[in-house]
Amino acid sequence: MVALAIAVLIVILVRSLVLEIFYIPSGSMDPTLRSHDRVAVWRPGADDPHRGDVVVFDGKGSLAPYDSGANWLTETVSDLGSWLGLGTRQGVYVKRVIGVAGDHVTCCSADGRITVNGEPLDEPYVAPGDKPSETPFDVVVPEGRMWVMGDHRSDSVDSRSLIGSPGGGLIRTNKIIGRPVAVLWPLDRMTRIDR
Repeated sequence: MVALAIAVLIVILVRSLVLEIFYIPSGSMDPTLRSHDRVAVWRPGADDPHRGDVVVFDGKGSLAPYDSGANWLTETVSDLGSWLGLGTRQGVYVKRVIGVAGDHVTCCSADGRITVNGEPLDEPYVAPGDKPSETPFDVVVPEGRMWVMGDHRSDSVDSRSLIGSPGGGLIRTNKIIGRPVAVLWPLDRMTRIDR
């Protein structure tokens, strides 16, 4: 019985501090991550994102409202299901980091590309047929923030959705939960996600 309790405690600590599993509910990161994928998310060091990283973050107060409107029991069951990798944790998003502190990010250049600090981005991860962005923007990313976008640009709620809102679409880096490191499910998509 003690061995079982220790094993459960170790699993809880690993899941809380090191590696967590998340369910991808939408196609906003397609083709990199697809709807219904389950991904392993590495937590340590996640609060220091690099341009091009895919990150999982708590969107409450930015892309999602602080209060979901659900009662405490519904939220608890939902959180438990997501912790087990069976469902979606409300208010959690997965996006690609396009700009970090100090970056000047704009869309779009004369050739229709996003630029960072005046240099056009090469974005092979953008979904086939999608433009880099249908929404023009021009932002300078302050310290402690990041500009994020989905890879399926025409089907993504991301920083562009908050232009004109307080914060201007810039997500706090302290809201990052972790960085996806592998697709675990479905088995035919099992693969490592490189930084």
